[in-house]
Amino acid sequence: MNSISLTQFASDILLITATLIVYQLFSAIQQRLSAIWFNPMLLAIAAIIPFMLAFDISFEYYFNATKPLNWLLEPAVVALGFPLYQHLSTIKNQWKTIVSLLTLAIIITICVSFILTIVFVAAPEIAVSLSLKSVTTPIGIALTEQLNGNSSITAFAIIIAGLSGALLGPGWLHFIGVHSAKAQGLAIGAASHALGTATVSKISYQHGAYGSLALIVSAVTTAVISPIIITQLSLLFLDM
Repeated sequence: MNSISLTQFASDILLITATLIVYQLFSAIQQRLSAIWFNPMLLAIAAIIPFMLAFDISFEYYFNATKPLNWLLEPAVVALGFPLYQHLSTIKNQWKTIVSLLTLAIIITICVSFILTIVFVAAPEIAVSLSLKSVTTPIGIALTEQLNGNSSITAFAIIIAGLSGALLGPGWLHFIGVHSAKAQGLAIGAASHALGTATVSKISYQHGAYGSLALIVSAVTTAVISPIIITQLSLLFLDM
């Protein structure tokens, strides 16, 4: 290994270590304050971006340097299935109702997002991208590319949806009178995918179980029906 490779390796390790330290620091503060709104991911992003700008670190370099952290996302999502397993006996008696409601919610979300974007922005590419905001990032980006959307917009919208649900979801649901742990888990899991589910899992195992269920069902259902819905909506509005 030459000196350039050693320097790059050391730089990569430094960035990974710094990222983990910043995240764990904010996570520890959140636990100490017992404040769900004190989201460590959002605060870590807010802290790391100025650091990158100050030291002239490009996003591409940072992304490539911290790829090992991205690889951990897959087992992290799988880990969200543990609370689901714990409540499987209860969920299996309600699965038909849950799947039906989540499917209806997905159809409404896709249609409303697409139509509103077309009405106010008049850009089919953006409409496709924003209509896929409430699904996990890998599926959302894959669908966006398949349907001729903009994957960067989709990725950004997914992050916003996740952070919004994680920060505001529980409070908003309480405000409108939704106090059931099952309903809250399903709502946030469907709307805010992994980030929202991980956040509400800290409230209770029941929140985590139903959030994980909504995350899984929404991802599969969106992958199946969104190409059909978005294609038909595109044809409808492009012909108008």
